[in-house]
Amino acid sequence: MHPCVFIIFSLLLFCLEITTANQLAAVGGGDDKCFEKEKDALLHFKSLLQDPSDRISTWTAEQDNCCQWSGVTCNNQTGGHVTKLDLMNCGLVGEISHSLVNLTYLNYLDLDFNSFHGTIPAIIGSLTQLSHLFLGYNNLNGAIPPELGNLTNLQYLYLSYVGMCRLENLEWLSPLSHLVGLAMDGISLAKTNHWVDVTLSLPNLSLLSLSGCELSQVIYPYSSSFLNSSSSIHILSLKNNNLTSSMYHWLFPLTNNKLYILDLSGNMLDGIPKYLGNLSSLERFYFYNNSGVIKFPDFVKNLSGCTSLSLQRLSASGSQFTGSLPDDIQKFTSLTDLYLSENQLKGTISKKLWELPNLKYLDLSENSLQEFPSSDYMSNRSHIESIYLSSCKLGPHFPKWIQKLKNLTNLEIANNGISDTIPLEFWDLWPSQLTFLNLSSNNISGKVPDLSSNFDSNSRIDLSSNSFDGPITNVSSTVALLNLSRNKFSGGISFLCQVVHGFLVILDLSHNFLSGQIPDCLWHFKELKVLNLEHNNLSGRLPASLGSMIKLEALDLYKNAFSEEFPLSVKNCTSLKSLNLGANKFSGNLPVWIGESLSGLYVLMLRSNNFSGSIPLQLCQLASLQILDLSVNHLHGSIPSCLSNLTIMVQQGFSQLQNLDRGVSLGTYSYNIDHVMIQWQGTEREFIRSNMVLLRSIDLSSNSLTGEIPYQITNLDQLIALNLSKNALLGKIPWKIGQMKNLLTLDLSRNKFSGEIPSSMSQMTWLNYLDVSDNSLSGRIPSSTQLQTFDPSRYEGNLGLCGPPLTKKCHGDEESGIQHSIGESEGEGIDELQGWFYVGGAIGFTVGFCIACGALLVNRRGRFAFFMFLDSFEDWVYVKVVVFIANLQKRRT
Repeated sequence: MHPCVFIIFSLLLFCLEITTANQLAAVGGGDDKCFEKEKDALLHFKSLLQDPSDRISTWTAEQDNCCQWSGVTCNNQTGGHVTKLDLMNCGLVGEISHSLVNLTYLNYLDLDFNSFHGTIPAIIGSLTQLSHLFLGYNNLNGAIPPELGNLTNLQYLYLSYVGMCRLENLEWLSPLSHLVGLAMDGISLAKTNHWVDVTLSLPNLSLLSLSGCELSQVIYPYSSSFLNSSSSIHILSLKNNNLTSSMYHWLFPLTNNKLYILDLSGNMLDGIPKYLGNLSSLERFYFYNNSGVIKFPDFVKNLSGCTSLSLQRLSASGSQFTGSLPDDIQKFTSLTDLYLSENQLKGTISKKLWELPNLKYLDLSENSLQEFPSSDYMSNRSHIESIYLSSCKLGPHFPKWIQKLKNLTNLEIANNGISDTIPLEFWDLWPSQLTFLNLSSNNISGKVPDLSSNFDSNSRIDLSSNSFDGPITNVSSTVALLNLSRNKFSGGISFLCQVVHGFLVILDLSHNFLSGQIPDCLWHFKELKVLNLEHNNLSGRLPASLGSMIKLEALDLYKNAFSEEFPLSVKNCTSLKSLNLGANKFSGNLPVWIGESLSGLYVLMLRSNNFSGSIPLQLCQLASLQILDLSVNHLHGSIPSCLSNLTIMVQQGFSQLQNLDRGVSLGTYSYNIDHVMIQWQGTEREFIRSNMVLLRSIDLSSNSLTGEIPYQITNLDQLIALNLSKNALLGKIPWKIGQMKNLLTLDLSRNKFSGEIPSSMSQMTWLNYLDVSDNSLSGRIPSSTQLQTFDPSRYEGNLGLCGPPLTKKCHGDEESGIQHSIGESEGEGIDELQGWFYVGGAIGFTVGFCIACGALLVNRRGRFAFFMFLDSFEDWVYVKVVVFIANLQKRRT
């Protein structure tokens, strides 16, 4: 269900509940005495459940009056019987007990947003007093019982995303003549012929939400006898159903002049019929993410009837609109919000758009629109409050006409090819009311003036990726986000001491020329979640006030000149997920408290410092750790065997889904904290969100570690990269190292390893970077399709090693045998390539299936957490295939 639909639906429910409460004088948990039969029914209901959040902990046999239990309401008009059970979003796990049948006076049952499993009990159909039934967002399965059709008093039925439930027909809905709201999102209606007829037979139906119900597969959605019927629907959502424009003949009877919200998003529509332009009450029309190509002037023309006078919001982003913004847009005099981002619009924007008297919010981002109004034309058109024009073509000069929009509160003109300075008067246009300013990813130069005024509470400023220079002067204390990264700012950062009100959530000053120390005045940054100062010239000791930032999730100080020991106070920052201190001059022992206090870390980057001592065993407690980099320090002692406790490196499947949303969002602005520079196969490489989700890496190289590799390390079967090079490790390479089949890179060079290369390494088919040079290894290099493809230099410095790819023959080798072996290897490669054809097909099916399902779970501005995963998964597959092909080519040459 669309968020707006859900909100309105909730308001309807709220009003209805208030009315009911006034009429019935309902009391919950007052002096009413609970009936023993109903108490026993509730206790039995609880007995089948897990309650990890203790939301129903008050339900005990010792507490006599169940009317005082959490979520339970009794009513004196029914003699004190239980009339309402509201357990929405309580985290309950288990089956729905049949004992509910004993709550015969129950009129309100809400089990939404829990983890109920099993089937929907048919006995719910016996609760004939029910007027509200909410079972959505659970894990139920089986058929939806037609006995629900016995609930003739039902007004609201909400089964959206109830689980893996199925429906064969909807005829059982016909007796529910009082039904006002029906939501069945995510339930397949592919086999429910004549579903349009059923909904039209419900005389009071006001809300109908059937998102993601496979409606495009219904063979007979209606019968001819209902073609002339009309509905009473006010809110209609049919999004994510793969519908084509052939659906408009059966949509017609579902639309009427009472309809004020219509959602057709996420379909395959290539136009709209003219009858939609005659809906005189339509206020909100959602048409985003449609894949059919549509000429936008035609779309506007068909919508230009009575609808143009009532429509307030048109949301059509991420579709396939072509053409320009036409003059017909002037007819939509009630329009307040227009979302057209991520389309294929180009050419001119009609001047009539700027004359719309009520337009407040305009989003034309990521189109090819070029012609914008002149400053003189915009002089008297200052009603627009929010304008989003990122990735258009406003440059190369700064658009002066924007300065005429005196009422702006939100301005985004990022990535527009602007190579200019900003007029000084620009910064004084909006007295204390600008809440969002995004000028990022241009080439704007010059100095930034005093930013201590002109911004409203919790404002967001993003000037990143430009060429601003000079010092950073005063900044408003009301700012929640300040991103000045990737510019040419210089001087100190003492301005932080003037930001005193503690609204700041994100501070990114990275990739500049800032110098000096971090001032010890951070005590008031109680809300700060991101502090990124990487790639500057900052130095000195870190202030103790860092520890006051108890909500901090990401601390990035990479590539500065900070020195001395890491302050103990940071142990108070227990929300930290990413800690990057790499490429500084920190010294002393590795802090033990990192493993004890910062349990949520998934990135720990301490490389290229002066840390000494041994690796603390407490680091093994970081169960979520994905990236551990302690390289280029002065560490000694052995490698802890307990590193095998790093749970995330042994979990199989798609466990990374739990960490998909690792950004910080402020309104429509999302800041990604997934970013790290690591040594990857001999060179430094940047990993960001798209390729970091699947990364599992341990780098302990360039230290003074001794002893053997603990065999427990081989249990990390999800590890992608392991670098132990340039230490003093000895003994044999663990014999079971081959079970680490996901390793892409393994570097054991410049140690004191002896013995043979384990034959199990021939099973490491993903391996595309191996270096065991400069050790004391001996014996034959195991034969595989992989190990013989590496350059001989990766094995050099081991006098006892022999066999391909080295030219040194092993004892008993014959020339013909070697050639035959190589020939077989090439044949295996061809067979393997053929095998990858089938694997690729399977992956393609899987990804396609995930996209279809995932589209049901996201909205546009929340911004595609699920698709972030798909992107990273595709990157992962791409890397694997490229590596394989490269290795195959090596074998053939």
